[in-house]
Amino acid sequence: MMSRNTKSSARNAEGDFGAHNQIAKGTSIQGDISTEGVLRIDGTLIGSVESTGKVVVGPSGKIEGSIRCVSANISGEVKAKVIVKDLLTLQASAKLQGDITTGKLAIEPGATFSGSCSMGGVIKDISQDEQARVAEKTA
Repeated sequence: MMSRNTKSSARNAEGDFGAHNQIAKGTSIQGDISTEGVLRIDGTLIGSVESTGKVVVGPSGKIEGSIRCVSANISGEVKAKVIVKDLLTLQASAKLQGDITTGKLAIEPGATFSGSCSMGGVIKDISQDEQARVAEKTA
């Protein structure tokens, strides 16, 4: 069972770490999504996605905004800043426009990517930069 709050976030109703959430084809959402489980997008999202799990953008899926997650598999269209801790996979049908920061990147032949990419130890640097910004704001 899944609960959607179109105002600011979509969360699974159970609160399970491994729960699956899906935005179906033909569904359009404007807002930010935060989840601790797997999120699959086959519809359209204009906003940000934050997941402590995996984000999957299906062949009909579209995201405009930002993605921050542990791993991602993209088959659809993405115009976003993408930060993936572990593995980012761009399938043959993927069209990604934006900046990528990831631990590992796999790109299948046929995928298109326009933007910059940073791989490897850069993820740790981003976390440290964000912590420093938060410390500055609270000081």
